[in-house]
Amino acid sequence: MVESENTYGERVSRLVGWGHWFAFFNIIAAMLIGTRYISQSPWPETLLGQFYLAVSWVGHFGFLVFALYLLVLFPLTFLIPSRKLFRFFAVCFATIGLTVLLIDTQLYFKLNLHLTPVVWEVLFSDNSKTTTNDLQHLFVLLPLIFAMEIGLSEWVWRKQRRLSHKHIGRPLATIFFISFITSHLIYVWSDASLYTPVTSQKSNFPLSYPMTAKSFMERHGLFNRDDYLKRLHEKQTHKSVLVNYPLDPIKFDRRINPLNILVVSVNNLRADMLNKKYMPMATIFAKDNLNFSNHYSSSNDMFGIFGLFYGLPSSYASSIKIQGTLPVLLDTLEDQKYNFGLFSGNNFSDPLYAETVFRGLTLNHTPFTKDASRDEQTIDAWSKWVSNQSGRWFSYLELTTVQEFDAPDNSFGKSQDKLKNNYELSVEAADHEIGQLIKKAYEMGIMDSTIVVITSNHGTEFNETNTNSWGSNTNYSQYQLKVPMIIHWPGKVAADYTQRTSHLDFSVTLLQDLLGVSSNPHDYSSGQNLFDENKRRWILAGDARELALVTKNQTTVIDKFGNFKVFDNNYHRLPDTNPTLPVLMQGLTELKRFYSKDN
Repeated sequence: MVESENTYGERVSRLVGWGHWFAFFNIIAAMLIGTRYISQSPWPETLLGQFYLAVSWVGHFGFLVFALYLLVLFPLTFLIPSRKLFRFFAVCFATIGLTVLLIDTQLYFKLNLHLTPVVWEVLFSDNSKTTTNDLQHLFVLLPLIFAMEIGLSEWVWRKQRRLSHKHIGRPLATIFFISFITSHLIYVWSDASLYTPVTSQKSNFPLSYPMTAKSFMERHGLFNRDDYLKRLHEKQTHKSVLVNYPLDPIKFDRRINPLNILVVSVNNLRADMLNKKYMPMATIFAKDNLNFSNHYSSSNDMFGIFGLFYGLPSSYASSIKIQGTLPVLLDTLEDQKYNFGLFSGNNFSDPLYAETVFRGLTLNHTPFTKDASRDEQTIDAWSKWVSNQSGRWFSYLELTTVQEFDAPDNSFGKSQDKLKNNYELSVEAADHEIGQLIKKAYEMGIMDSTIVVITSNHGTEFNETNTNSWGSNTNYSQYQLKVPMIIHWPGKVAADYTQRTSHLDFSVTLLQDLLGVSSNPHDYSSGQNLFDENKRRWILAGDARELALVTKNQTTVIDKFGNFKVFDNNYHRLPDTNPTLPVLMQGLTELKRFYSKDN
């Protein structure tokens, strides 16, 4: 066949027509791959939500592929002299685009994230071990996609005139255009109306940025911001169930040990204070019992207590609070008829206790006087409560002496030595109170029938990392995360456990070794048994904004968008270091594993 397009204009005209049809069939391919996003996203419950999903699927992929054609391939139509060279470049470009889309669908399935430059850098760093098997399998498809694109390129080139004569190009373009505009208009209304079946789909597709127009609508009298904020607050307050916790019903197939439980939290107590100089009584107690000397809180703030009882990262706390779900540990204790005695040196001033961890349980409020420290009065109130118990009981004691003397946040500019000296004095006072508590427990004869746990919500820093970090909730260094974990367990031989352990392990240990739970810990916790000495790849910590993955030599801090920073053991930034991908993926997976797929 002899081609007649010899002039520059004829060549360009033929390539432009070919490019439009080539882009159209790649839109169809992208839409087919995009069904993976739909299958991995919650199905909308309303008709409008389903309609929006359909039109956004058509409109978004139609716009995305055609926009890439206009930005990249269309200008090259006028620059590349050879038709074959241009088509070959178009085939390579389309192959790369569809392959990247496939990779993104896999990341969305694994991490609920889309590809970003940061995530891409981690995925394809020089260290080949960082590429997972799943992604490697996707690259096997690359030659197949390339072959299909070559076949498509040749078929469209041969059938171009016939396709043009069918006059279906404009109707198809109209469908994509109307779908695109309709999806954005629906989202504008849904965003202003807080219509969740639509707004919850905001991040379903890659590079999706649905239009909002609240400011425009407000200027034209179509939107009342005060009413919007009021409805937003009400919706957040009455939000539906978001978390499946536990994932499956708890099973009991193990022997139950009839022991009481006493958990003591010495707030803001860092791990390195447990020594003969500052805490001689607690140090002796640790030596005679089970001491986990490499233990981490699950957060650098008060939500370490959330992790201690729930066994979940702090990112779940807001949803758990809305649901009003008790920790599996406390729920099981209730079912097994334990009595609860909950005491605090500040009468549980932090709302975390009443609104989340101990929601629905009676919090004892001690009428404090000035005759003694509040913690000493709390211990006295606790001992009186224990004396009146006839059945099995669970008790929690929050001691706040160290917290009250602790350095405030952002104390830079003050004397480090003076602040730390005050902190050490408060630690010594707390050690004396712990000594009183242990003495009372022995005098009451409960030590042979009671598990006693001494730990803390989080640690405290005095700018040891040289990053202007003071107190807590400022970084994820060992000074703010590492805390004591001492357990007196009747029948267990004293030992020093040096493997890395976490607050997330605590509830698993009691449920398995005390309360007879045989369910897989994976169903109700992000931790494992404290006594499991197998090496773990990472320790999980963080809050609602960030995730910290602590490994043997590094700490990786990741935000919810997938951006990361890597630090060494002294919490010094390593700007040219990437985290290990399996660690990154497993950590991010924990942040979504318990979320319900139906929301």
